[in-house]
Amino acid sequence: MKLFADLQIHSRFSRATSSAITIKNLEKYARLKGINLLGTGDFTHPKWLAELKSELKEDGSGILTSNSGFKFVFQGEISNIYTQDGKGRRIHTLLLARNFDVVEQINAALLKKGRLDYDGRPIFGFSCIELVEMMKEIDDYIEIIPAHSWTPWYGIFGSMSGFDSVEECFKDQAKHIHAIETGLSSDPAMNWRLSSLDKYTLLSSSDAHSFWPWRLGRECNVFDIGLSYDALLNAIRNRKGFLETIEMWPHEGKYHYTGHRSCNVCLSPKESLKIKNICPQCRRPLTVGVAQRVELLADRPDGFVPENTVPFRNIISLSEVIAGSLGEKVESKKVWEEYYRLTNAFGNEFEILLNAGENELKKITTEKIVNNVIRNRNQKISFKPGYDGVYGVPVFDEKGLEKYGEEKENIRIKIEQKGLGDYL
Repeated sequence: MKLFADLQIHSRFSRATSSAITIKNLEKYARLKGINLLGTGDFTHPKWLAELKSELKEDGSGILTSNSGFKFVFQGEISNIYTQDGKGRRIHTLLLARNFDVVEQINAALLKKGRLDYDGRPIFGFSCIELVEMMKEIDDYIEIIPAHSWTPWYGIFGSMSGFDSVEECFKDQAKHIHAIETGLSSDPAMNWRLSSLDKYTLLSSSDAHSFWPWRLGRECNVFDIGLSYDALLNAIRNRKGFLETIEMWPHEGKYHYTGHRSCNVCLSPKESLKIKNICPQCRRPLTVGVAQRVELLADRPDGFVPENTVPFRNIISLSEVIAGSLGEKVESKKVWEEYYRLTNAFGNEFEILLNAGENELKKITTEKIVNNVIRNRNQKISFKPGYDGVYGVPVFDEKGLEKYGEEKENIRIKIEQKGLGDYL
């Protein structure tokens, strides 16, 4: 079965999330997006867990089913803030679990360390090493995945509080880590530049704080597997049936470039290194972005494609494509009208972005939107990169193939040459 799986989201009980997040809203907009397997988000929060118990049913497969048949998998996120090797660390970790019983055991163990009722992503003062030890004592099939690995403030490789390797973070427990999440400001091509990451499967998830289709499923994983928790774990741990990931352009992520938001300073790695990461406006330290952090740790050239890896595609959400084409805000009435016109015709957003024929699209929407859908699919849209908590902005300018598109075209060719899958 072909699954489009978004394995990291949040409930309304996490900080800075939509108060309208419900199971029904998540299901509605996941279907609209083209997602057919969704993480539950926040299974550690008692009120959200009560809703999961009320609205989702188990059938022994490790996959949960809603009353209308939509599929979920248990997922939560933990924040560990602690000191290791003489440095303060802030690491977010994604957890997957197979059933309510395991979730209850996880929550009981965490309650011995602190509270769970104040935030859907609870904070603890113990290390990631202890977190793995705790989980493995409960169930070896709990999957532990470093979340948004390159985010400066809370990623395992983050410039502000992270480590230089998985092994440095997890020590002897690194043997239980099978995958990492690339996050919104990096994509697999950037991670391929580190040979130490070859043994880890690269997952992509939205980390959505709302259910809107320009957030939910903005990154996801595409599997061809049976619908069970065991099959999902096999795909994550051994890449069996793992077809590809759908990625935001890393340039659109909030921490791709180095910069200082309050001074409107955004710099490439070369530019920021020249001034030693000091803001030229206020003389305070810049927030070192993901691109620069990758450059620091990389032991391979840009464009390197390892063997036996999973292909990926960079795609801008349909709402953003429509908004950019019309010169409107992404949440405007005009954008929604065009969005529904297209999804009513083709079924869901991914079908439009990835597969719909140009001539068929022209029967439904304007030529400008069609052109931008095709340019998006062919990696020919450039960006003003994101930095220091500011999202990057796609530039819908048809003046030819910009430099980011050229970079991705070269990587696409290398993937095809290695026979790693049908990239486009």
